[in-house]
Amino acid sequence: MPTRILTPEYVNGIFKGLKISPEPKAEPAHGLTPPALNKSIQYKRCMLQLRSKGDRPLEKYIFLSSLKQYDEEMFYAILMANMPEICPLIYTPTVGDACLNFSHIYRKPEGLYVSIEDKGSIKNVLRVWPHKDKARITVVTDGSRILGLGDLGVNGMPISIGKLSLYIAGAGFKPESTLPICLDLGTNNAKNLDDPLYLGLRRKRVDDKEMDEFMDEFMHAMAEVFPNILVQFEDFSTDHAFHYLERYQNTAKVPVFNDDIQGTGAVVLSGFVNAAKLSSEASGRDLTDHRVLFLGAGSAGVGVAKQVMSFFTLQGLSEEEAKSRIWFIDSQGMITADRPKLQAHKIYFARKDYSGPPLKNLLDIIDYVKPTALVGLSTMRGAFTKEAVEKMAELNPRPIIFPLSNPVSLSECEFKDAIEWTDGKVIFASGSPFLPYTYKGKEYYPGQGNNMYVFPGIGFGGVLSKCKHVTPSMVENASLALAESLTQEERDMGLIYPKLTRVREVSMQIAARVIHVAQEEHVDRNAPLRHMDDEHLLEFARKRSWYPRVPSS
Repeated sequence: MPTRILTPEYVNGIFKGLKISPEPKAEPAHGLTPPALNKSIQYKRCMLQLRSKGDRPLEKYIFLSSLKQYDEEMFYAILMANMPEICPLIYTPTVGDACLNFSHIYRKPEGLYVSIEDKGSIKNVLRVWPHKDKARITVVTDGSRILGLGDLGVNGMPISIGKLSLYIAGAGFKPESTLPICLDLGTNNAKNLDDPLYLGLRRKRVDDKEMDEFMDEFMHAMAEVFPNILVQFEDFSTDHAFHYLERYQNTAKVPVFNDDIQGTGAVVLSGFVNAAKLSSEASGRDLTDHRVLFLGAGSAGVGVAKQVMSFFTLQGLSEEEAKSRIWFIDSQGMITADRPKLQAHKIYFARKDYSGPPLKNLLDIIDYVKPTALVGLSTMRGAFTKEAVEKMAELNPRPIIFPLSNPVSLSECEFKDAIEWTDGKVIFASGSPFLPYTYKGKEYYPGQGNNMYVFPGIGFGGVLSKCKHVTPSMVENASLALAESLTQEERDMGLIYPKLTRVREVSMQIAARVIHVAQEEHVDRNAPLRHMDDEHLLEFARKRSWYPRVPSS
């Protein structure tokens, strides 16, 4: 591998800084850098500066963002060598603070902004992107439902930026193949509209009819300008998330995927597969007898539940039998079919087998359902109370507790509490990271239902296969590949997800499975790969995976 060297960067004859040149024959920046400065020292300097910021995650986020813009390969070398430390800084949970402050910490453009005022000429806006021919993956948000923070408008752009950094680190997309996009369709957030520094349009959000017209033009333009791209929708409002996934997943000329609905569902299904096995080993209960109670019925909750149904159908149950193992709670209590004005996305899981008075209290609903698993996607901090978790432990030798809401400040319960309230019996996975916890002399390790385990592999497999669509079976098999990826050491530790440090290898296994399923379903367009067996598909994915060419230590 050629030696890479620091060279000066000039724009219109003006010195803009130093960069690590991708050209092995480039002239070194002799005289413009200290004599002892090399890539290894620069790596150590960056880590020292990052850690010097102490317990100030937003400052670390700003530092890392600047590093990525100034020295992209060094940024990814640091990220990939320090996944557990850096991922929470560039995405959940710190990205929530970055979004809230985006208009105040904005430095320079990192993606495309397409506004409602561009309607009629969206294609022209997309064409300004400098890497049109290289674009392979995009994350598109309209900023209407950012994490649990609500409508942030263009302040949602860090979501697209951060997610694509994880595609690069997690699966090996080349940085120039990624495209962050924020759609500015207005905002209904009064705080944004009153902020003199807010960088988006100062108007209310458009109505559904105008948004449909805009989105149709946008998707048509994407297919024309970026014909080889895979589109991931992110953090749209619940109704719009389902609506646009259904509108485009089988009809758009580019493949479409929604991580909130499909990615979250896939990663939770994977964790649930492993958790259910551990729980059944302790109880002697058949795998088909698990009962799952969801708190939170938004796009993520319903998407997760539809994926979890796959667990039961894989055990031989029918769709109706699988659906009968799932209950939902929203702000009004347990969701039943007789409730008036039930939102469309909640109807599928509404219970038809309950005719008593409305059940609104979590403890009462646990008493009625007797669930083996309690899953939270409610964005309600502390919603899984001590009494509720203790009740779950009374009902189950090893209760499954998944507080999945992000960020940590909105988690339904904390790992430490779940361990203590169940006397160490809990099988736990959260949306945001928690530290290991020592209880009665034993160290317990939390699972994290981090979408980063699955969406990079789905995207990478989809792009390598040149798929026409991202099918439900491709997503389901990505989940199963993740569940099967645990090493024996990880199983011995009681983990239900692999260590985050192995995410690149796990993504390769997922990508290979996704390519295989795309071929089986005849939605692939990369004909030469059809002659490869699973082992060669895995090797192909590994060889196509990008790595930064700078030292990681």
